[in-house]
Amino acid sequence: MTTENPSTADTPDDTPRGRRSARAATRVETDSLGSREVPADAYWGIHTARALENFPISQRPISVYPDLVTALALVKQAAARANVEIGVLDRTKAEAIERACVEIRDGALHDQFCVGVIQGGAGTSTNMNSNEVIANRALELLGHGKGEYEHLHPIDDVNRSQSTNDTYPTSVKIAMVLTLRSLLDELDLLATAFATKGAEFHDVLKVGRTQLQDAVPMTLGQEFVGFAHTLGEDVQRLRDVVPLLGEINLGATAIGTGITADPQYADAVRRHLGELSGMELVTAPDLIEATSDTGVFMTLSGALKRSAIKLSKICNDLRLLSSGPQAGIGEITLPPRQAGSSIMPGKVNPVIPEVVNQVAFSVAGADVTVTMAAEAGQLQLNAFEPVIAHSVMQSLQWMTNACRTLRVNCVDGIEANRARLSQQVDTNVGSVTALTPYIGYAAAAAIAHTALTTNASIATLVVAADLMSEEQVRKVLSPARLSGLEAVTSSIPVIDVEVDDPVAAVSRAVAESGVRNPGDETAG
Repeated sequence: MTTENPSTADTPDDTPRGRRSARAATRVETDSLGSREVPADAYWGIHTARALENFPISQRPISVYPDLVTALALVKQAAARANVEIGVLDRTKAEAIERACVEIRDGALHDQFCVGVIQGGAGTSTNMNSNEVIANRALELLGHGKGEYEHLHPIDDVNRSQSTNDTYPTSVKIAMVLTLRSLLDELDLLATAFATKGAEFHDVLKVGRTQLQDAVPMTLGQEFVGFAHTLGEDVQRLRDVVPLLGEINLGATAIGTGITADPQYADAVRRHLGELSGMELVTAPDLIEATSDTGVFMTLSGALKRSAIKLSKICNDLRLLSSGPQAGIGEITLPPRQAGSSIMPGKVNPVIPEVVNQVAFSVAGADVTVTMAAEAGQLQLNAFEPVIAHSVMQSLQWMTNACRTLRVNCVDGIEANRARLSQQVDTNVGSVTALTPYIGYAAAAAIAHTALTTNASIATLVVAADLMSEEQVRKVLSPARLSGLEAVTSSIPVIDVEVDDPVAAVSRAVAESGVRNPGDETAG
């Protein structure tokens, strides 16, 4: 009968390594604490078995981050090459290790990377899980059975010249760069999508708003181009972190002194890892400092939070601008993605911006976790890098997915409600701001007040009060001038307006022109 989990009972220490138990479904492996049965078909071994028992916390294996598994294989492959180069590993073993690593990089055996993302031990369980999977696959490639470690050992051979304390953080950095590349691609595409909509809406005039109150006119295109630019800034801030992640501490081993590693190893493994990964890598100048420092993870997490919060603000704007459809702002229409209510027929909610908002909340919370974990490090090592790795990798993944769904399922299909926007601009008093250099602040304020109480247009009131000619008003209040698309390239002429009491003048003009307050009783 096949057992799904390794036995919890240790067997005597003198059990031969790799020995098959009477039940063919398991094999027996031994470590310094004793012996343990593990599934016969598992590529992981006793160290992974103990981690599965000890850390049933997240119920999420490290394989949920494929780039982390790939990065672990890259580091182990580079280590094997370096160890052969400096003469501390048999070439036959190294070639088998490398072949196993290549298979893993190609997507094989990821399900065998099964320790939980949250674990004690500063990443030791992840490193040992990697060592065991690679060793057992290499053993198969050499014609041996799983667990026959006398031929090729997870620690003595796969982990040669290494410690978890240099292998794990280096793998995490490589993984973050790989996942960050995907996020940068999606952010670029999202920024382009907003810019494309900006071009589509370049001539759509609308009312700008400050503090949720009507302000001055702009175009819907300007608003969307602004979204594109703010995302473009975040792309650059995130790219700035990549070189920082390229500083690695391979060769530091346990605490940075390089114990058990040949002095030639650090340079050799850095060179091979750079070639394999295609990344610009440098060995930290102070390996003791680098082994305990987690500052770069805070830098990346902070940049991610910045990007997430700004993206969330954009989503807030999309939800506001599309609110309604009848009793809200209703300037744009988002693509309907699903029915919005189990009780209100026909209701459609802005579910895509809403889910992106929630991703941003999670990223912000993850940044707090990273900060606290970084602060909690002690002396020569930070034991809490697993939660740092999990928090940042999840944020990278979720942000990547959020950008993709926002672009594909929302932004690409946004439509402008042109008729509504035009009506709002025509009746909006914010355009009176453009007249203040010509008629003065007091007269402009009187015009604005009267327009609000009568629903008369700004242009009608200004001309009726003899403050400006119809031609002058038309030029100053043109959509291109109001939105800033047409710059004022010459000095503003002084219009001779001799009005002692502009408020009274406006009132007289209203009375003479027959403009009525909507609240007044109509004749007849």
